[in-house]
Amino acid sequence: MMKFVCMGFIEESKWESVPEEEGQRLMNECFDYDDELRRGGHFLGGEALKSAREAVTLRFTNGNVAVTDGPYAETKEMLGGILLLEARDLNHAISLMSKHPGVKMGPFEIRPADEQVNALVAERDAAFKG
Repeated sequence: MMKFVCMGFIEESKWESVPEEEGQRLMNECFDYDDELRRGGHFLGGEALKSAREAVTLRFTNGNVAVTDGPYAETKEMLGGILLLEARDLNHAISLMSKHPGVKMGPFEIRPADEQVNALVAERDAAFKG
């Protein structure tokens, strides 16, 4: 099995225009599908993100770290959250996420996790805790 990071994007103004009751219905559909992924052993976790208006971006410039308000990229679509998925391969991940109700609200980007780097991080975590 492979791990994938699935990033869901949404046009912030589109989400803000959804009536509260409809938004709650859409969220419940997403949660219900996440439960299906859990039952299948595919859901590894996830995080919802607050508005991109609350983001800051760090850049190393001229020997210093500069902090800028806002997201890294100027775009109409913001990163709304991430879902960590386990699947046989990319095609399986695509098949699983194609059924996610969140795709109706905006695109999902699916990327394989970098298992080599993640193994190094896990080693360091274990050393730190041990």
